[in-house]
Amino acid sequence: MRKSLIAASVMGLLSLPSLPVLAEDAPASPHTLTGNLTIASDYRFRGITQTFKRPAIQGGVDYSHSSGLYLGNWNSNVAPETGFPGGNIEMDFYGGWKTTFGDFGLDVGFLYYYYPGSEARPLTGFNIKAGTSQNTGAVDNKELYIGGSWKWISVKYSWSIDDYFAVPETKNTGYLEVNGTYDLGNGWGLVGHIGRLNLKNFESAAGDDGKYTDWKLGVTKDVGSGWTVGAFYVDTNAKGGGTCANYETYHYCKAANGKEIDAGKSTVVVTVGKTF
Repeated sequence: MRKSLIAASVMGLLSLPSLPVLAEDAPASPHTLTGNLTIASDYRFRGITQTFKRPAIQGGVDYSHSSGLYLGNWNSNVAPETGFPGGNIEMDFYGGWKTTFGDFGLDVGFLYYYYPGSEARPLTGFNIKAGTSQNTGAVDNKELYIGGSWKWISVKYSWSIDDYFAVPETKNTGYLEVNGTYDLGNGWGLVGHIGRLNLKNFESAAGDDGKYTDWKLGVTKDVGSGWTVGAFYVDTNAKGGGTCANYETYHYCKAANGKEIDAGKSTVVVTVGKTF
């Protein structure tokens, strides 16, 4: 903000020399609040569809302080048949601290995934440790993360401090990812991603161990007034069979009408988003 000081004319003092009019900068606020809204042709989380390959409406709000502290919330619709029985929305709550050192950056924080109305159900077809009780209650996940960046490249590691999306005995599951966002000029951007999930203490009846890689490559275009459009090729090497359970790996999903999809199969995701 800028404040202008307007000099008043005093008729009785016209003979005095005029004084300069000065503009003064107000102190910049240490607080920043932003919002975002996106429509996507499919919601892919770590390469796996969360909406049964249907469109998603997503949005959130972020608060940041000049000290580097930040808080935020992000939300999206999800499909019950993709691992969230009884639920149809994902709500993410996160907070952390980040800073920069020249071209380098550091980011540490905590993220909580919550799916209100969902219900963790017993898993079938998986080798669960003897004596392990099945999780109950809403599906959720709690992760700590640390990330580093250099110019347009970033690396991030997320560590699950509880059972990974309600799968028993999967605490300490980790996800490592490398991301790149390169400015091509004229509003165009190139986006790349590769990630690796290491699901702990897991094995399906078919022998899958819960480890897979996902990747993404695409372009974005800033069309002005905060609007951005994008198109991304997304793929994984996650394979498997059976209906969806409460985990984000090697599986197919089956709807109530019997329709079955490969949740990690390659696709092109198109997005339209706005920041404000």
